[in-house]
Amino acid sequence: MTPSLPTLTPRPVLSTSPDLAALAVDLIRKAGCEYGDIRLCTYRSQRLYARDRSLSNLSDNVSSGFGVRVLLDGAWGFAASHRISATEIERLVSLAVDIARASRLSQRERVQLVPVDAYQATFKTPIAIDPFEVPIAQKAELLLGLNEQLLAYGNRGIKKANSYLSFTREDKLFASTVGSVIEQTVYRSYPGFGCTAVANGDSQNRNYERPPLNVGYEHVDSADLLAQVERVAEEAIEKVHAPKGPQGIRSTLILKPSHLWLTIHESVGHPTELDRVYGYEANFAGTSFATTDQLGKLQYAADCVNFKADRTQPGGRSTVGFDDEGVPAQDWYVVKDGRLVDYLTDRETAFKLGRGSSNGCAYADSWSSVPMVRIPNLGLEPGPEGGSHTATLAEMIADTESGILIDGIGSFSIDQQRRNFQFGGDAFWQIEKGKIVGMLKDVTYHAMTTDFWNRVDAVGPASERLLCGTNMCGKGEPMQIAQMTHAAVPARVRDIQIGGAPTNG
Repeated sequence: MTPSLPTLTPRPVLSTSPDLAALAVDLIRKAGCEYGDIRLCTYRSQRLYARDRSLSNLSDNVSSGFGVRVLLDGAWGFAASHRISATEIERLVSLAVDIARASRLSQRERVQLVPVDAYQATFKTPIAIDPFEVPIAQKAELLLGLNEQLLAYGNRGIKKANSYLSFTREDKLFASTVGSVIEQTVYRSYPGFGCTAVANGDSQNRNYERPPLNVGYEHVDSADLLAQVERVAEEAIEKVHAPKGPQGIRSTLILKPSHLWLTIHESVGHPTELDRVYGYEANFAGTSFATTDQLGKLQYAADCVNFKADRTQPGGRSTVGFDDEGVPAQDWYVVKDGRLVDYLTDRETAFKLGRGSSNGCAYADSWSSVPMVRIPNLGLEPGPEGGSHTATLAEMIADTESGILIDGIGSFSIDQQRRNFQFGGDAFWQIEKGKIVGMLKDVTYHAMTTDFWNRVDAVGPASERLLCGTNMCGKGEPMQIAQMTHAAVPARVRDIQIGGAPTNG
């Protein structure tokens, strides 16, 4: 029998909040603050997870509240509450002002912000099907059906199956002393499944996902999920019987977008968060080697490599109308023709960099969280049609004498300044004389960030671009969770260390 949940009715925060937001802004102004804002939010999150023949996790949560942020005498103050009322807003504004006064006592330099225009606007993720209106029973039936088909390969070694669906909705009203009043509703959907094959004292996983995107239930696409089951099961079986990957050699890698997005995330996204560069954020995952004295000078990657940030990207996991400081969504190059040309900023870090405006990367994961710089949608741009370094995936393989093709993500690690990294993957194939000759398992590669990206000698065309990404990027202490898309094309990277310790060269 499929479990069911009671219907959840989120508290109607936005329907009552314009007057409360106006009250907060008025109180902040009267307190003499240089700047202040309020975010009144409702978040809904639903997740289903099936293991083998049972639905092992089913959650449907709603969280509502507001956060007030003030800048007084060059110091920040922030306070938040789940009690949404005029009385509570008066109390929290007063508390935030007191916190700002206390913060100023130990602050070495005044916070200053780049200007931003006032906006009265609304934004809503375009969706065809509201995921929260699809019955739980229908969702559970899909997951259990996927698992059942995977487990049908049990006599060939598939011993575990799992599948999941994840949906979120964010309703936010932002108002500031600048004069902005912005309402946003953001939907996110994420389906996937995987299995485990066991043989000869070993176990290996193989997974498939429809990438986490800002779309409705239409993204689930049951036909596509079911159509992938046979391939995923067969590859898990082949993988568990495959030889282990080589150790201590240097080789050519061909990386699919399903793998490459995580390498982009860790070695390009995080190092270019400007709060991390300045050392404002070092508690979780460290600082960055990409310091501002290298802006416009550092050859981050080969000339054929371009990384572009884009918070306007249709379906992107970080796509919104405005960030959590009321800055409009926009797009810009972070690395152009291989050169470091920009960072990811909020209003505070943009001022410190000497810029005239922010590129809109402030985000808070909850009404109770302080906005901070977060990676937007950040992707590897396709090669130009007819370009000397542009090649399809098939052409890259055919033009490779010996190498390894990698699909999906696996283990990874990267040092505290984002220089030295190691990545695994979900599936690996040996390439010999321009042909795929069989699977490998347990492959890892090691490199220094700029060495790696400067060894790229081919990038895929626009026709092979995929929107992959994450719904679980952690940053800060206490940790906040954000999500972003890293659209990418296939790429080939020459002379990379496989297994063992990194070597010079």
